Amino acid sequence: MDEKKQKQQQLNIELSEEVAQGIYSNLAVITHSSSEFVVDFVRIMPGIPKANVKSRVILTPEHAKRLLFALQDNIKKFEAVHGPIKNVKPGPGNGMPPMAFGGPTAQA
Repeated sequence: MDEKKQKQQQLNIELSEEVAQGIYSNLAVITHSSSEFVVDFVRIMPGIPKANVKSRVILTPEHAKRLLFALQDNIKKFEAVHGPIKNVKPGPGNGMPPMAFGGPTAQA
């Protein structure tokens, strides 16, 4: 690829100081329609029965699949260095409450 085409394909991404701090989440609730995936990032705390959505990301199905592949690739690289991540499934007995909101949902 020549230098001119490479410069045209570069994307300048800015990260504000506030966004760079990040938001902690220990639960993701995923819903979808025919045209989008909605990922709600939630922070749940032990002993507190209420949890608020801290951030919501809305993706096209194509971008959701790209995110899936990017996460799989990054997890593979992480585990190559740090060892396997234990499998945690939501539900009774593992510290995660069962979630049932109705409609098509998945959790991560």
